[in-house]
Amino acid sequence: MLSLRTETILKSIVGQYITKATPVSSHSITSDAELGVSSATIRNEMAHLAQEGYITRPHPSAGSVPLDKGYRRYVDTLGDITLPLIEQRLISHLFHQVESKLDEWLNLAATLTAQRVHNVSLVTTPKTKACQFKHLELVSLQDSLALLVLVLRGPKVGQLLITFDQTVSQPELTVIANKLSAMYSDLTCSQISAKATGLSPAEQQITDCLIEVMEAEDSQEYEEPYLDGLHFTLSQPELLRNRELALSLMELIEQRSLLRSVIPSKLTGKGVQVIIGKENRAETLRDYSVVISQYGLPGETVGTIGVIGPTRMPYARTIATVSYLSQVLSALVAKLYGREAPARQDSDTAD
Repeated sequence: MLSLRTETILKSIVGQYITKATPVSSHSITSDAELGVSSATIRNEMAHLAQEGYITRPHPSAGSVPLDKGYRRYVDTLGDITLPLIEQRLISHLFHQVESKLDEWLNLAATLTAQRVHNVSLVTTPKTKACQFKHLELVSLQDSLALLVLVLRGPKVGQLLITFDQTVSQPELTVIANKLSAMYSDLTCSQISAKATGLSPAEQQITDCLIEVMEAEDSQEYEEPYLDGLHFTLSQPELLRNRELALSLMELIEQRSLLRSVIPSKLTGKGVQVIIGKENRAETLRDYSVVISQYGLPGETVGTIGVIGPTRMPYARTIATVSYLSQVLSALVAKLYGREAPARQDSDTAD
């Protein structure tokens, strides 16, 4: 447990270092915290914080730099954080200006997040636990060749070419498509498999194909996320000073492994989660922090929105931004599915 004075000093160190990116002196803490104690007392407190692993000081007279433990303590004591109402209204207005298309919403969310926190933002497409059939279209291309267009709940669209053993006309394909669309509405691929009985050879072949498309969709762990703000992160002082730090992030993006590295193994719908430095499971992210949240309809279809940046990031603003954008996206996804928006979740800043 830290005393109130020590806690105040740590908060001042972290806050000033986030803003200035330079080691924090005892004199600047005296000016910032207004504790009414001498610089000598503050230096003693700083020495205690260094001994306990909250900060580091190259030598006794040097300024202080927060360590992961210091950032964690700072984040855990932030309390409930929200974006100013004027920013919430602006964001809501901007979403009303774009087309009612999922990709437009996700791209805008990534851009707005990056602009507000000046770090890399990522947004994934919401994914269902098991995709659901919506309707089917069949288009005749040649006598025995047809294009299967499968529309899933979400919405998602899959396409596949089918070659039949016999000639099938467009009117026949339309009849089959209407029949199967009515039979399989809102079903998962396993439910379709169980229901697919008493079908004609052509209907069975089409059913097998759409099950194949749905199984492939279910097997995809992640899609490539919408990314924005890389230039902000690469302009941070830490990355300008440390080329290897910048390269590690670039490699994750180029190798398309950023998403797998960033998302924690136990990401839940409990609001915003903050993973700091060595709390990241990926070695290449041990000098970064991740602020991330799920959005969507819990238990049905969920995506993620998050921010990656150096451990010296504006945590309060980042948490507030991710929290609000996740609420906006959840409401939009609910509208897309004809549901009510889920209730707001409190942030979970612990790993």
